[in-house]
Amino acid sequence: MSDEEDIILSDLSDEELVEQMWDDLYDGLKEEIEEGVNILLERGWAPYKILTEALVGGMTIVGKDFRDGILFVPEVLLAANAMKGGMAILKPLLAETGAPRMGSMVIGTVKGDIHDIGKNLVSMMMEGAGFEVVDIGINNPVENYLEALEEHKPDILGMSALLTTTMPYMKVVIDTMVEQGLRDDYIVFVGGAPLNEEFGKAIGADAYCRDAAVAVEMAKDYVQRKHNQGVAT
Repeated sequence: MSDEEDIILSDLSDEELVEQMWDDLYDGLKEEIEEGVNILLERGWAPYKILTEALVGGMTIVGKDFRDGILFVPEVLLAANAMKGGMAILKPLLAETGAPRMGSMVIGTVKGDIHDIGKNLVSMMMEGAGFEVVDIGINNPVENYLEALEEHKPDILGMSALLTTTMPYMKVVIDTMVEQGLRDDYIVFVGGAPLNEEFGKAIGADAYCRDAAVAVEMAKDYVQRKHNQGVAT
């Protein structure tokens, strides 16, 4: 451990510092990430470059290892928390510079369900991939989803359920969106332990996301296609 403590971040070259930040993210070291972000800013790095190369780059590794069963939920939550520390410094700067963003998402757990670890993990991993995420929390009736869509106009609506009894409520939300002529405006993702791909298809969602790492990959793919269609039309 003594070797670790001897690393002085400000002594590292840019390239070494970014790689060290990947390691620190992986280990969930929030203060070190904040320090690394500040050092890169002092060195004249653009906020967006820090976000993509140091933070998103590091979280990509975390996401892959989570998907492959090398890392588990507690470790990913720590990594995501460290990422949030770095993001807190960059967010106001990114807003000023009008940096490009991957896309946006409204996410919440459905009515009758108060589970939020899976949802929180998806939120953090999505932010880690450069998405803007609005988390509307747990136990959401259809009205909450519709209000959030109206207010934030996201690319993606994400719904989570951990109980077999609350899963059907996802269909209520999607059916209401169809009735109101809103369904085609949004990409709808569903997730949660009792769900599967067949269920996602049956209720009319665009995709079922097995876990947070899959959600991020699918989100990038769907948003890219949505934007391409927008350009084509």
